[in-house]
Amino acid sequence: MATDAADEAPLLAEEPLRPGACSRELELREFHDRYVIRSIDGGGAFAVSRSNGSLRPLSAEEAAAGSDCKVSKIYGVAGVIRLLAGSYVLVITSRNDAGSYQGSPVYNVNSMKFLCCNEAIKHLTAQEKRDEAYFMSLLRIAETTHGLYYSYDRDLTLNLQRASKLPAGRVHKPLWKQADPRFVWNKNLLEEFIEAKLDEFIIPLTAQFSLKEAPVRITLFSRTRMWRRGANLEGATANFVETEQLAEYEGLMSSFIQVRGSIPLLWEQIVDLSYKPCLNIIEHEETPKVVQRHFHDLSQRYGDTVVVDLTDKQGDEGNLSNAFAAEMERIPNIRYVHFDFHHICRGGNFDNLQVLYNQIEEAIQKQGYFLINSKGEIFLEQSGIVRSNCIDCLDRTNVTQSFLARKSLDLQLQRMGALSSSDSISQSEDISDTFKKSKSYFAVWVEHGDELSLEYAGSYALKGDLVRYGRQTLPGLIKDGMSALSRYYLNNFHDGVRQDALDLISGYYTVSKSISSPFQNGGFESATYLPVASAIIVGGITATTFTLSQAVGRNAQHFITSIICAGLTAGVVALVKANGKQFCSKPRLCGLI
Repeated sequence: MATDAADEAPLLAEEPLRPGACSRELELREFHDRYVIRSIDGGGAFAVSRSNGSLRPLSAEEAAAGSDCKVSKIYGVAGVIRLLAGSYVLVITSRNDAGSYQGSPVYNVNSMKFLCCNEAIKHLTAQEKRDEAYFMSLLRIAETTHGLYYSYDRDLTLNLQRASKLPAGRVHKPLWKQADPRFVWNKNLLEEFIEAKLDEFIIPLTAQFSLKEAPVRITLFSRTRMWRRGANLEGATANFVETEQLAEYEGLMSSFIQVRGSIPLLWEQIVDLSYKPCLNIIEHEETPKVVQRHFHDLSQRYGDTVVVDLTDKQGDEGNLSNAFAAEMERIPNIRYVHFDFHHICRGGNFDNLQVLYNQIEEAIQKQGYFLINSKGEIFLEQSGIVRSNCIDCLDRTNVTQSFLARKSLDLQLQRMGALSSSDSISQSEDISDTFKKSKSYFAVWVEHGDELSLEYAGSYALKGDLVRYGRQTLPGLIKDGMSALSRYYLNNFHDGVRQDALDLISGYYTVSKSISSPFQNGGFESATYLPVASAIIVGGITATTFTLSQAVGRNAQHFITSIICAGLTAGVVALVKANGKQFCSKPRLCGLI
């Protein structure tokens, strides 16, 4: 992915905005009573009251009026959210150039900040002030969201096949009207701007864009929807990702789509200091309908569906997998394939995924891929998708999807004439010099997996070596170990707060004075979870070590004292472990269902 800062590019004020495009560079003017945001290239402007957050369009004269203000450059407005004390406007303060898509520049959000319009905070009750402080801490987490991408004049939420079939006039509509709302990260934040008809400033943000320049230009889009585990009652699953692999070669462009998503049952995995917390299937009378709704939606959107379940056949994963398989027997016209990734690919043998591919090769080739030329002529269409899942839809799913995408890419490049019918990009020593750098293709999938993992889990993806080299390496094992430790820490002591931030930004939780505080039941504050757990465990181990060292060479009484101290320490550790849920960070705003 390109990392050159687009901030260094010259202003584009001389280029008029085309219909439907957003303002590319903005001026933020901060007055004592209002914020004024003015388009440098489009001419529009609006004001935000610092007292109550009300939005008001401005004329060019009104926008230029006044000089007693702080002036800065911003690169987009991501929306506004209302809390107890007022509104908070999210703006993009810096960006990086991420490449281009169909001739339009694509940018990565480098930093964001919320502009506070909350003067009413002085009128809140003590409890409301505490609640507002927690909500504001969640906004600070949202400001650091990783992996958000956008374009000022191109919708990134629609895959190529779907976009190619839309009426020509649609591209002249505002970007937010073109976008697929499932994959707009800031959908909930845009509502007030839509009501105020500030279309020029409404930028849909989506997640994940990766690009590799080579003789064949490879682009990966992952359009994500993330929350918790399992599915909700409407059949929408957590960690749902539509991944589109685009290949461009000599005037032709192909697209291959896969999706991933959490197992569409009602289930949870509550952190409790265990490395692998127990999976709990929630018994609910709506479960069969939830599964039906999920796969009906997939079939309507994508066509024929093949489900690849990568979970273990033993333990908690096996119980969940068996429940999933039982529900799939009731779903007509959907093929379900279980592939125990850890068992079949044990020892890091990535090539064993060929066993899975052999089972579904006919279906994948029948589903095909989308192929179009620069004139807009469509040659082939993709008629279905493979839906993959493991437990968190990260590592095993990343490896499997990269394998299936590579198999499809071979067929695409052969059709385009970039490869002969017997060549493969994974056999770079056997093909022409123009593909000697085919490792860049595997690198883009590794980077893609890391991006998704950073967004979901806060750490780099595991098993990246399997994608890049087809085997596990020692540096890769060390990296995986560090990432696993990082995940353990984040899962146990930070994910609850991150989930609350996501629930707040997405509108899953709505702040209202008419709703009682979600924090009145007391309990540990999230910031104290890790210090309490760490202090007890580390202090206990230290005390045990010290008392044992003091007992060496002493009489029996000292040994008895040491044994008692060690026993008490072990008891405290056992107590912490037994009550691990009390020390872990849990979501506080929303329940599972």
